[in-house]
Amino acid sequence: MGYIIGAIFFAVILCLVIIGYFTRNKYFKEIDRLENWKVDIANRPVPDEMSKVKQLNMTGQTEELFEQWRKSWDEIVTTQLPEVDVLLFDAEEAIDKLYFKKATTIQSEIRAILEDNEQTIKSILAELTELVGSEQKNREEMEELKSVYRESKKALLAHRHTFGSAVEAFEKQLDEMTEKFQLFEEKTENGDYLDARELVISIKERLLIISEKMQVIPKLLNECETGLPIAISELKDGYQEMVEQGYHLEHLQFEQEINRLEQEVKSFLIQLNQTDVDPVEIGMEAVKESIEQFYELLEKEVLAKHYVQKNKDDIKKALIELADQCRILNEETAYVQQIYHLAQAELEAQRKAEKQIDMLNKRHTLLEERILQQDLAQSYLAEELNELKEMIEGLAIEQSHYQEILHALRKDEMAARDKVRELKKKMAEAIRAISKSKIPGLPKEYEFLLDDAEDSIEAVVEKLGEKPLDIPTVQHFLDGAVHAVERLVNNTTEMIENVRLAEKVIQYGNRYKSKNQLVAEGLHDAEMAFREFDYKAALEQAATTIEKVEPGALKKIETMMSEKIL
Repeated sequence: MGYIIGAIFFAVILCLVIIGYFTRNKYFKEIDRLENWKVDIANRPVPDEMSKVKQLNMTGQTEELFEQWRKSWDEIVTTQLPEVDVLLFDAEEAIDKLYFKKATTIQSEIRAILEDNEQTIKSILAELTELVGSEQKNREEMEELKSVYRESKKALLAHRHTFGSAVEAFEKQLDEMTEKFQLFEEKTENGDYLDARELVISIKERLLIISEKMQVIPKLLNECETGLPIAISELKDGYQEMVEQGYHLEHLQFEQEINRLEQEVKSFLIQLNQTDVDPVEIGMEAVKESIEQFYELLEKEVLAKHYVQKNKDDIKKALIELADQCRILNEETAYVQQIYHLAQAELEAQRKAEKQIDMLNKRHTLLEERILQQDLAQSYLAEELNELKEMIEGLAIEQSHYQEILHALRKDEMAARDKVRELKKKMAEAIRAISKSKIPGLPKEYEFLLDDAEDSIEAVVEKLGEKPLDIPTVQHFLDGAVHAVERLVNNTTEMIENVRLAEKVIQYGNRYKSKNQLVAEGLHDAEMAFREFDYKAALEQAATTIEKVEPGALKKIETMMSEKIL
């Protein structure tokens, strides 16, 4: 038993040793990595990069930045990296003693220091690159900007007359650029390269704006001094010419709007003198649009006059024809009312149409006077005339519809009388079919259908004899008669077929009568129903009885009857 416990204890100790060995190796690998990282940071070429700055003017902003970078680098090399060496030694000692938790804490502290050093170095190198690059970019871009400045000065002198009073504003703006150039040189000499960089960007943006304005303003000035005034003058001439031709254009408030446009053009010149381009471009588009709208309004008046001259006689003629049509329809209505009953709504609609036509006549008379007097805008006259035209056309359609209603009354009456004759003919044919088929007698239900059909037709004939004739009522009774006759005809066909088939089935079944008591009794009941003129019940009873002894017999009998007919 003791041997077993000893073996287990030895195995546990061996496992712990193995685990400790591999854990120590893992921690020592991390120590090696941190050591290499520290060495890499110590070997960074920060001093070499900083030496490039010494080629610049070590004054002002450059001197301040250089001092900050030097202190930061010295702090890393002389303080923080030696501190890392101490921490690395402590971590190795903790690992040797298997104090892994303590070693982990120390390693985390080392990583934090090294990461902070990395960030500091990245910041130093980025600022170094920006400073050195700014100095080089500044020199290159400033030469280009000075070239743009000289070209702008040259263009201003060579084409001075095309800029009008804006020359003074441009000269002032370019003089401001000269001051900024001088300020740039001062910043560079003082070592303020970053401030100088911002100044270069500012000069570039300003020169670009000045250059763009110098390209646009001559065109805008020409438009404001020549193009727009000519366009406004031509518009005024066109307006005056139309006034002399008799057009009434007061509603356009032309003079007020023209004065507004002329004042806006003057304000554009003032803005251009101050090189204020954007609002002028927007305003000029608005002025051009206003001029175009005025031309459209003047053209509308011309077209309106043509419309009035072209359509006034036709509309007057159409109104006369409409009034004549209304008068004829009123006379026809009086005649039709003696024969037919007219709905109150239709009569009321016709009276309303007559009043509307009278109103249109008065309105047209007034409009003719205004056209002769020529004291209104042609567009107003055209709109009024077009409205009259649409109302006349609408009333003409209503009158045509009303006339169709009157004419339809006679057609509906004739159609109803033709339908009555057709129904009487169908009844007669049904009666002849019954007589020809030699049916023993008629069921009570059939007699009721026959009486109903006769009464329904007689009711229609009676309504057709009334004066005035109420066509909707006639149609209502006619529909009832049609349904009654259709029921009679369908029942007649069915009854005749039932009689023929019942007789054949009873005759066929007699062959089983003497052999089968049930068949004999069933056929007896069928014969009794037949004698009582209940042919449908007789057929059902006979067919049911025969099917019991000979399934499919009814189908066989129907086939035999069909073949004989054929």
